[in-house]
Amino acid sequence: MRHLRPIVRSSTAAENASSPPPSKIRRTFGVWRLLASLICLVALTVLGGVAWAALAPLAPDSRDELFEIPKGTFARRMAGEKVEILPQSISLTLGANDVLLLRNLDDVPQLFGPALIMPGQSFRLPFEVASTYAFDCTAHSSGQMTVVVHPKPNRGWQTLQWRFTSSMKRWRSSQFNKSQAEANAGTGGP
Repeated sequence: MRHLRPIVRSSTAAENASSPPPSKIRRTFGVWRLLASLICLVALTVLGGVAWAALAPLAPDSRDELFEIPKGTFARRMAGEKVEILPQSISLTLGANDVLLLRNLDDVPQLFGPALIMPGQSFRLPFEVASTYAFDCTAHSSGQMTVVVHPKPNRGWQTLQWRFTSSMKRWRSSQFNKSQAEANAGTGGP
């Protein structure tokens, strides 16, 4: 009976020390492959979201852009306080937020353009033409206010820009309202 001996390949000690075992290579390759797949999935999700934001039609829940005149505004002004409740310029966009809605929560009537807004009343002013409009406004510290109405953005880059600026405007507005509420809570104001 012949004994079979295995064939042993000779290798140097340096080769054995520098090359990892085949199972470790497969595991490392599998981890990198999984990581690359996850990165691709995240990238496709982000690109899909951006494509949707650029191409989806603008369909807001409401086309009203609300501005409220808070209770006590007139009294605070008469007391010498500089009260800024409305911005110097309001930006609207046709087909998205093209109706200016002013709500008077103050105790005195407010004049906006030709309209007298009584306490507790709201005034809606829809816009149909992109342009810049100037109005007299007693709720504004300067007595004047400008409304800039922009044309409806085209699909693609313009819609993407509009969505981004709208979300930033809402965020800044929420931060402003939060700081106003904190200031009023600290001073005991309205």
